[in-house]
Amino acid sequence: MLRLTPRRGRRGDRGASAVEFAILVPVLLLILLGILEFAFVLRDYLSVSSAVRVGTRVAASGAGSKAATCPNPLPTGMTACAGTDTPQLAQSAADAIQRAGTAMAQDAIDEIWVYRANTSGYPANSYYTSVANPNNTTGATTQAAMLAAGCNTACVKYAWNDAQNKFEYRGGVWDYTKINACIKDPDAVGIYMKATHPFFTKFIRSTISMTDRSVMSFEPLPAGQCAPGAHN
Repeated sequence: MLRLTPRRGRRGDRGASAVEFAILVPVLLLILLGILEFAFVLRDYLSVSSAVRVGTRVAASGAGSKAATCPNPLPTGMTACAGTDTPQLAQSAADAIQRAGTAMAQDAIDEIWVYRANTSGYPANSYYTSVANPNNTTGATTQAAMLAAGCNTACVKYAWNDAQNKFEYRGGVWDYTKINACIKDPDAVGIYMKATHPFFTKFIRSTISMTDRSVMSFEPLPAGQCAPGAHN
């Protein structure tokens, strides 16, 4: 005698599968979005890290550069300009970061610091303060201390100018004539960058700050031109 399979079981299985699918889809979607968010965060972090290293290499090769030049009058949309109390190497480093380009939008970069680094790799506060401390090891020793002290002496700050489509001077001074670029114990130059990464899902938060810095010793200049005051 032929027996028919009850339809109730099949319908019940289909209903259970539909419920399971409805439960799993949001979870899988959250996992997928989380992976995408992490990928974008990693991309922008690598962009910041790459940018500071590009800028530092350019700055480290510019110990013999002269003072920065400032057009007069300022072009339309330009609000500030580095004068003769800042080195051209700082603007060259900022321009190199712009030319190199990154996966991160350049207007997401909040600021760039180009500075003379102390032995901790952070901005030094002054120059050659004593015979016992000829290379000035004073200054910030942590990033928190660096941010609290600000970019002032031997430190030049830049920020993105949408109107000019380039990084623009925003403050700080650096007497380029005091740079020591002799092969024995040369000064070091550092670049610090702060950028803001926007989250596209905004489930947890809308943005996150990203920072990185890079430090290199200045490339030596020829003897007779390398000491402070000799390459002005």
